[in-house]
Amino acid sequence: MAVATPAPEQAAGPGGRRAEGDPGKRTLSVFKASPATYAVLLVVSALFFVPFVLMISISLASDQTSAQNAFTVLPTEFEWSNFTAVFTATGLPVGRFVLNSVLIATLSAVGQVLSSSLVGYAFARLRAPGKGVMFIIVLATMMIPAQITMIPQFLLFKELGWVNTYLPLIIPNFFTNAFNVFLVRQFVSRISGELDEAAQMDGLGYFGVYRRIILPMMWPILTAIAIFTLTFAWGDFMGPLIYLNSEESMPLALGLQYMTSTSNAMQLPPWNLVMVGSIILTLPMIAIYYLGQKYLYEMNLQGGSAGVK
Repeated sequence: MAVATPAPEQAAGPGGRRAEGDPGKRTLSVFKASPATYAVLLVVSALFFVPFVLMISISLASDQTSAQNAFTVLPTEFEWSNFTAVFTATGLPVGRFVLNSVLIATLSAVGQVLSSSLVGYAFARLRAPGKGVMFIIVLATMMIPAQITMIPQFLLFKELGWVNTYLPLIIPNFFTNAFNVFLVRQFVSRISGELDEAAQMDGLGYFGVYRRIILPMMWPILTAIAIFTLTFAWGDFMGPLIYLNSEESMPLALGLQYMTSTSNAMQLPPWNLVMVGSIILTLPMIAIYYLGQKYLYEMNLQGGSAGVK
């Protein structure tokens, strides 16, 4: 005797949901890379890695090879003394350049983290008339090219007496920027408002909620903002070029360019030492991205629920 099987629309489980093996159920398929995919990725990665290998090769070249401009992609010489000579043989305070970059990048990151967290939290949680319009205006400022505000900012900082100081490079970061405000606002908006209500019932105000409840949950997004700011400030060339005049106050990015322009007439710059400086400029950012990549992934994938978990 044949047993009748239910039609697809009758094979639903409790609550109207489809049964487990129903072909109509949508499933998330996992992409499985083939050996050809890995081969293509390996070739593309090798191509992108060539400039870094060339930089290492030039940094290990001798002074004679640098004077003849006879460099190769793969290193054939290993002058490890170049990594100490860059601090002594160039006649420039390269060590001071590094310290200046650390100072500017660190204070800039601190300013962006503090200001972005406060302003983003305010846009996400505080209730005020016209808050939505103000947020749109803030986002609209991202459409203004930096070249348009460059001259007015320079005139303003000149009137304040900040030229040839670090203040024009650091102080603006304590007033955040639209992109970071948007990131924090979106992150905080995903955090359940019930946490705020429970904290307010215990007597906390808005700032208390921010400091004791929301701020500990914002570490993924704040770490990402710190990484972005450190990367920009560490490698910034245009800002120091505009506002800094003295050699002692230059950061490393500007100091390397200054190193290439101080060679004698009819003499090539010491490219091997310049590449050593470039490695010093590059490695800290690679280390920061390596150590902070889990926070970048958490920011993108888990959103505001990361702190609740």
